[in-house]
Amino acid sequence: MRKLLIAAALGALASSAAAEVKVGMITTLSGGGAGLGIDVQDGFMLAIEQSQRDDIEVVIEDDQRKPGIAVQLADKMIQSDKVDVMTGIIWSNLAMAVVPAATAQGVFYLSPNAGPSQLAGAGCHPNYFNVAWQNDNLHEAAGAYANSAGYENSFLLAPNYPAGQDALTGYKRMFEGDLAGEVYTQLGQTDYAAEIAQIRASGADSVYFFLPGGMGISFLKQYANSGVDIPVVGPAFSFDQGILQAVGEAALGVVNTSQWSPDLDNPTNAAFVKSFQKAYGRLPSLYASQGFDTANLLLSALEKADPSDPTEFRAALKEADFDSTRGNFRFGSNHHPIQTIYARRVVKQGDVYTNRIIGVALKDHADAYAADCKM
Repeated sequence: MRKLLIAAALGALASSAAAEVKVGMITTLSGGGAGLGIDVQDGFMLAIEQSQRDDIEVVIEDDQRKPGIAVQLADKMIQSDKVDVMTGIIWSNLAMAVVPAATAQGVFYLSPNAGPSQLAGAGCHPNYFNVAWQNDNLHEAAGAYANSAGYENSFLLAPNYPAGQDALTGYKRMFEGDLAGEVYTQLGQTDYAAEIAQIRASGADSVYFFLPGGMGISFLKQYANSGVDIPVVGPAFSFDQGILQAVGEAALGVVNTSQWSPDLDNPTNAAFVKSFQKAYGRLPSLYASQGFDTANLLLSALEKADPSDPTEFRAALKEADFDSTRGNFRFGSNHHPIQTIYARRVVKQGDVYTNRIIGVALKDHADAYAADCKM
């Protein structure tokens, strides 16, 4: 398995000689967000390997979380490598730099993570499918959970980029209480002393934060050591499997929202968790599950059509005829999922920190932008 991934990362999957379908994966494999991209890559490649197909070549490149590099890699993949399908981007600012240009050139894009509101609404495209969520969704669910928990005065915190803006918009859309504060931080920020001081003085009864990857690790550790005892709520991105191991005890008991969890009770998810642990020696994260589902969506469409026939291939993708780790999976009219989002609590299982579902936050939930999508 590891040799296969290394070969793919170098742009030459071992079985690529007779490849009929070429997939370009641009994701974050270095720097602060590397864990997220590695999980998407590992989940995607696990599904490809399990399919035992020898006609798919996957070209994998590291965007280094830089929009300029992502655009250069996308141009190379489309113009030189002649990819049929693209995937992999984690960050919404990179998606906004790459996806519109890729789909305009006739390439299909399957998003395993980033879901900016612009691409769900007026900027939607027939060749763009999001397999994860629209950015607001998990935050909307957190707002709904905060209502049920009796919170009335939340302090909001997120990085200042498209996904951060969508995050707080989503929370506010559902939250019925007041706001004690609303702060946008720098993307990639690691020192949160000033923000924690604001939280301490705000009079808030709850803190809602969206800080994915290394940002979340830094914030949670500093918050736990600050002595501030205001309860925190977050989306799964702030409490994913990688973050939990780095944060440890400070995350125990925190409630977060997700459309997926390792304990989600369906046969596909149970098999996925078991096979991922066997292949990689760790529990899968939300990002790994999304990579796995994205690959299986692609594989299901390839069983019915070829990307060289865009109309038929698009219809096959729209059908979403695959077994998802989430159970039932379907697309809305704007090619974004309609799905149930759960509330999870951080627990310790042996020596491993993980999440367990405690209830449904939003059932069969669609995004707020579909009405603006004209296609």
